[in-house]
Amino acid sequence: MTTSMIHDIGYRRYEGRRLGRAYVLRSMYVHNLRAAFGLGRPARAKVMPFLLAAIMLLPAVGAVAAVGLADLTDPPIRYSQYAVSLQVIIAIFLATQAPVLVSRDLRHRVVPLYFSRPVDHLDFVLAKLGALATALFGMMAVPVTVMYIGSLVNKMPHASRHLAEYLAALAGCALLALVLAAIGTVVAAFTPRRGFGVAAVVAVYLLSATFVLILQGLAELRTQFALAGWMGLFTPFNLVDIVQVRLLGAEQSSAAVAPGPVGGLVALLLCAVLVVGSVPVLYQRFRKAGLS
Repeated sequence: MTTSMIHDIGYRRYEGRRLGRAYVLRSMYVHNLRAAFGLGRPARAKVMPFLLAAIMLLPAVGAVAAVGLADLTDPPIRYSQYAVSLQVIIAIFLATQAPVLVSRDLRHRVVPLYFSRPVDHLDFVLAKLGALATALFGMMAVPVTVMYIGSLVNKMPHASRHLAEYLAALAGCALLALVLAAIGTVVAAFTPRRGFGVAAVVAVYLLSATFVLILQGLAELRTQFALAGWMGLFTPFNLVDIVQVRLLGAEQSSAAVAPGPVGGLVALLLCAVLVVGSVPVLYQRFRKAGLS
């Protein structure tokens, strides 16, 4: 005999329109993008991202002012060199904001709540990757766009060349944003502590940059300049710079880049491996967290 009973407590069926998977993905993407800039959170959460965004914008404004005052024919900073020149600011933004998108959900154990609704694990991963990549792209693309608009306002010569360089720089910014978002999200996903996540992302950036710089210096001392260029594949900023220089015709930003179009193709392939490879890693990480 069983004592189970069914009670009617007055719940009514939902008769509205089901918005579907695309709406859920878009909502998670917008939520994470807002979180990357501290929107919808206390004022202290907005200080760091907006301060870094202002610092990123200042050199572009200064370059536009310099062009107007000195009547230059080219901006002081090339469009394609802007992100690489300010890579420290971008790395700080990545280190501080990647754990915001990833570590908080793990620390507060809310990942299972996401998957208690019809949210696909892949959608969850793509929303976070896409939001962080969009935030990084905005950090880099807005100053470059300001410089380009400044060149139009100041009526600099060779407008078609400036347009080509600007579009190539935007492509480089998009690729760099994807690579950095993939690396930062994967690193931050393996610690629920935001402080540890920040330290881990900074350590990956500093160690890779220092390691590559030392190896390039040793290779150049032995006049092995091609080897020094290939070493750039092991740090994200140099990696994308190789693609810009060898495949997009940009001016060289790094001390050494991999030689020839082959170097550009290898760098582009490695970028694709990093971005695509981060998806299954994050998928398994959040799937495991969603079961706990």
